[in-house]
Amino acid sequence: MAESDPRFQRFADFLARSGLKTTRQRERIVHAFFAAGRHLSAEELYNRIQTQDPGIGLVTVYRTLKLLRQAGLATERQFGEAYTRFDPNPADWPHDHLICKRCGKIQEFEDAGLHSLREKIARSLGFTVTEHKLELYGFCRDCARLGKGRAARTA
Repeated sequence: MAESDPRFQRFADFLARSGLKTTRQRERIVHAFFAAGRHLSAEELYNRIQTQDPGIGLVTVYRTLKLLRQAGLATERQFGEAYTRFDPNPADWPHDHLICKRCGKIQEFEDAGLHSLREKIARSLGFTVTEHKLELYGFCRDCARLGKGRAARTA
């Protein structure tokens, strides 16, 4: 994995420590995953890869996503859907999500004020936060503009 993105080297190092090989199939899957820059299901990633290498199977995609998760380079997410999506952002970057109930768009955001409030609440209760998940559901700008969210807003 000769990519300039440090995540590629981190994954290659993880594979080596785990006694696993860096294969062409894994390289293609990892490259497509990071290049997408958004939350993907295993099936979506598989469909993207099929244009490059139809010989890569869905099971290989699932196994590689599991390795990415174990390496700390992907996070499994359930956004009220029947399937899992994988977040390509490192687990050490705390961020939250806005999820459109109409089109399914997922927008990541980070807010220092919200982070401070979480920390303040935890301290006041003597609680140590090890991880968090905040998902806000509603309608994205495009769906709201098209009036798709109007019925839900007025209900």
